[in-house]
Amino acid sequence: MTSAIGTAATLAARAGGTVVRLVRWTIDPSASRPAGAGGPASGWLVVTVFRDLTDIDSAALPAPLAEFGERIEVRVRPAADGKGTELAARLRDQASGTAARRLGGNDAQADLRSALRRAKQLLEVGEVLAVDPAPHGERTPTPGGALLESWTRSAPKAGVR
Repeated sequence: MTSAIGTAATLAARAGGTVVRLVRWTIDPSASRPAGAGGPASGWLVVTVFRDLTDIDSAALPAPLAEFGERIEVRVRPAADGKGTELAARLRDQASGTAARRLGGNDAQADLRSALRRAKQLLEVGEVLAVDPAPHGERTPTPGGALLESWTRSAPKAGVR
């Protein structure tokens, strides 16, 4: 009986720690990263596209980036060592999203990061690759399953955590 209580207490402590880390990351994503791993101070988000510089027209951006219109700046230049092209974008309004906006899923920086990844896929492959619906079906409505579902829903914006 005592070992069952100890096991339950251990599981509860782990679940509580996971929830605390998730809330802390939502409030301040940079707190969970190693020193120096935060976003660039300039706000530029960059991907390397494995295409020639002449294949990318900065005036006719792929749809995910074109949707931002005048809200973003875009820079296209050769990648280092001739390994493709750098496609960079940043928000013109550098106002950082608040914790409440990030919690509500309205973070413009995360939306731009997602659009940049989708634009890279369109330029390289011609389509955005996605697994939808998830092949695993519905997860059991447990606290762990709910947490995993929330991470899965937010992954397209911020990447795999």
